[in-house]
Amino acid sequence: MFDAISPDVGEIDESALAEQLEADPDATLSTLARMTGATDTRLRAEAKRLAARLFIDLARATRADGRGIGRIASVAFRPDGDIDLDASSDELVEARAVRRAVSPEALRVHAWTAPTTAWCLLVDRSGSMHGEPMASAAMAAAVVAARAERDYAVLSFGRDVVACTAMWEHHDTDDVIDRVLALRGHGTTDVAGALTAAREQLTASSAQRRVAILLSDCRATEPGDVIGAARAVDELVIIAPEGDSAEAATLAETVGARWTTASGPTSVVAALSRVLDRTP
Repeated sequence: MFDAISPDVGEIDESALAEQLEADPDATLSTLARMTGATDTRLRAEAKRLAARLFIDLARATRADGRGIGRIASVAFRPDGDIDLDASSDELVEARAVRRAVSPEALRVHAWTAPTTAWCLLVDRSGSMHGEPMASAAMAAAVVAARAERDYAVLSFGRDVVACTAMWEHHDTDDVIDRVLALRGHGTTDVAGALTAAREQLTASSAQRRVAILLSDCRATEPGDVIGAARAVDELVIIAPEGDSAEAATLAETVGARWTTASGPTSVVAALSRVLDRTP
């Protein structure tokens, strides 16, 4: 697949990329994720640009449940929204009639509005963090970053915890995705430390609902009170790899967390909807 997407040195054929995405989206996104770590600087830059665009587009197109991350609403004009033609028609018609510029203050747009919720995504970077796991992590980060607005954090963890973006910081969505794609798996897994860090991040928010999203097989290889740390989080949901979820299931059942599995990058959005919907 690499040769099909990148037939020439330092270049990515976007037409071929689109064809591969149609045929096998998970494998294509995983290959593109690996390309972001290429030694060829031109190829690496092109892969990062395309990866950020694709993950953001897919995250926005495949919407999670409104009770989970956010919902579409008609709001006052802001650059990231789509014009609400019905609500903005008077201003658009008048501006055209008198040949003046449209006043943004008079426009309405359809845009994501976040509920009073803070999110902390925990990405397991231990072990073999490349290809499909990295692409799944980037997709999860894209969903949270695109729809949670400012009240979110993305942390990666292995033996220690590193912030891709903290609750009190603000980075562009493509920057957050780039930081996630730059992760390389190695070392042990401190699940307790990650959950403790998530609680600290969420405590910094005044949101009524504060949720830690643990993207991991939950196989702790560092000492620590995982159950105690999990119970200390206001609300915990877990997304484990399909086919490797035994420890995640045990942890979830022990602490009363909701959990599910994801088979690859394109299944992450649906997985988030399943665990974030609190209705019976």
